[in-house]
Amino acid sequence: MSHLPSTEKKRLGVFKFASCDGCQLSLLSCEDELLALAVKVEIAHFLEASSATLPGPFDLALVEGSISTGEDIQRIREIRRQSRSLVTIGACATSGGIQSLRNWADHDEYLRYVYPHPDYIDSLATSTAISDHVTVEFELRGCPVDKYQLLEVVMAFIHGRRPHIPSHSVCLECKRRGTICIAVTEGKPCLGPITQAGCGAICPAYHRACYGCFGPCAQANPASLSEHYLADGTTPLQMIHQLRNVNAASRLFQIESNRIEAKPSSASAHE
Repeated sequence: MSHLPSTEKKRLGVFKFASCDGCQLSLLSCEDELLALAVKVEIAHFLEASSATLPGPFDLALVEGSISTGEDIQRIREIRRQSRSLVTIGACATSGGIQSLRNWADHDEYLRYVYPHPDYIDSLATSTAISDHVTVEFELRGCPVDKYQLLEVVMAFIHGRRPHIPSHSVCLECKRRGTICIAVTEGKPCLGPITQAGCGAICPAYHRACYGCFGPCAQANPASLSEHYLADGTTPLQMIHQLRNVNAASRLFQIESNRIEAKPSSASAHE
């Protein structure tokens, strides 16, 4: 990572592509912390916060959203050209988001069913991560991202250091908050063992199986976990639905859901 000069305010740009804006709102939700950040950072471009914008270059660009149109590709390349460091925030920007479910579908068929005049729609057949198109210095996962992790990332780049973001699984967060394992006690296909921590293990605390909103954790083994659940009564379709959620197109989840779908036993589960 390149070190940013520390003699003046750093110029921050926040940009949106195909997304719900939730990760940008996480930054605005920082409130008091955002005021302290403003002492060190000049927010040059952040349309979610202000229509008043300044041109690049930017010391740091935060990018939310996936690439879903040809225009998006050209725009992210221009943002990359103007940014010393580029950080993607959220599941859409880091893995294609929930909209990447189109990657397994017939794009043209969707257009015909949804729009009365699909010939006016200009979109790609896939929804892909920002890093599939330009170099990215860091990826902050989550749907939405955790605001304290977001602040840590911004401060880390301001001071020229690597962000301290946990890479362990959600299971550790369950243990810390005293949540009983629902995979063991309730037989639910929880993705906690292969999902990166950061959410605070909210879903398991309310008896809902983790569906991987922070993407794969370090050294995740999706095949081993899914085979355990499949042997214990989870259907192939249920397992595919768990893996194909907000991080459906993250590499490890995508490989595993495709593997399950390709198994002969999965054909009957889809009928």
